[in-house]
Amino acid sequence: MVALKSGETDGFITRPDPRRPVALVFGPDAGLVRERVDALIKSAVDDPADPFALARLDGDALADEPTRLVEEAHTVPLFGGRRAVWVRAGGRNFVEAVESVLAAPPAADCRIVIEAGDLRRNAPLRALCEKSPVAAAIACYADGDRELARLIDEEMRAAGLSIGPDARTLLASLIGGDRRASRNEIRKLALYAHGKSSVEVDDVLAVVADASSLALDGAVDAAFAGRAAEAETQFAKARAAGTYPGVIVGAALRQVAQLHRARLAVEGGASVGDAVQSAMPGLHFRRKPLVEAAVSAWTAARLERIMTQFAEASLEARRRPALAEAVAERALMAAAVMARRRNEP
Repeated sequence: MVALKSGETDGFITRPDPRRPVALVFGPDAGLVRERVDALIKSAVDDPADPFALARLDGDALADEPTRLVEEAHTVPLFGGRRAVWVRAGGRNFVEAVESVLAAPPAADCRIVIEAGDLRRNAPLRALCEKSPVAAAIACYADGDRELARLIDEEMRAAGLSIGPDARTLLASLIGGDRRASRNEIRKLALYAHGKSSVEVDDVLAVVADASSLALDGAVDAAFAGRAAEAETQFAKARAAGTYPGVIVGAALRQVAQLHRARLAVEGGASVGDAVQSAMPGLHFRRKPLVEAAVSAWTAARLERIMTQFAEASLEARRRPALAEAVAERALMAAAVMARRRNEP
């Protein structure tokens, strides 16, 4: 098995192993997938904009013409130099094309990069690449606390800035879920703070906590508080700001877990305010009224049921990306309707 472990991934991206000329990059974090694909392509060719150096193929087309991949892999560039083939997976199975190129891998001066979405462990494409000695399977999952901290430090250092502890905590809470979106938000913050020595909380609130992030929080908060019309409006704003539907569902899943902890505390005798403070430390004061309304409206048992529904929605959004927006909006509206039914157990 040659599936890369998390600790090996950065090293491979920086210095790809020539013995593994085929790389499958996949996972639920579309931004991280694309960031790693871009890095592999840039390290494989001198000019990614040169069509003679970089061939771009559609996975769905390879399902009809499986021999094309191995043909492209062994094509000699017209003007010499290194070459790469970039395959973007779609909804159709093109495993036959990948099998052919794994059986006859290209020379060391050609790299094949396959970009895919979230793949189950037993998905044919993933299983094939993980088992091949000439391929590397690179999984891309949402950044955790450690990865976000490293990302913030990396971008702040590049901009010649430091960041205060409270600002760092707030920033980390507002990003995540999509590496590219997170990096763009941090860079936007660094540009805003240009000329200062340190980034503080006010800077983060002024720059990062706008557009997509505020709309995202607004959509989720309104849904759990039973305000369907407001949730719908904020959902539309989040989408207009470029927030991927799966990120919205993920935010709802994280919040329902926090609401569940708070509700358990309330049912154990704590006040709503104390329960929210404990379950969601650092919650912005503007969000408290809706969050406290949600904790009052739901029972722990009902939150467990809606948590299952959002988990199912998250899975469906990954499996059917073309319908991800409809899936996310339907899940939020279902939560808003359920929140208004206070008399249900």
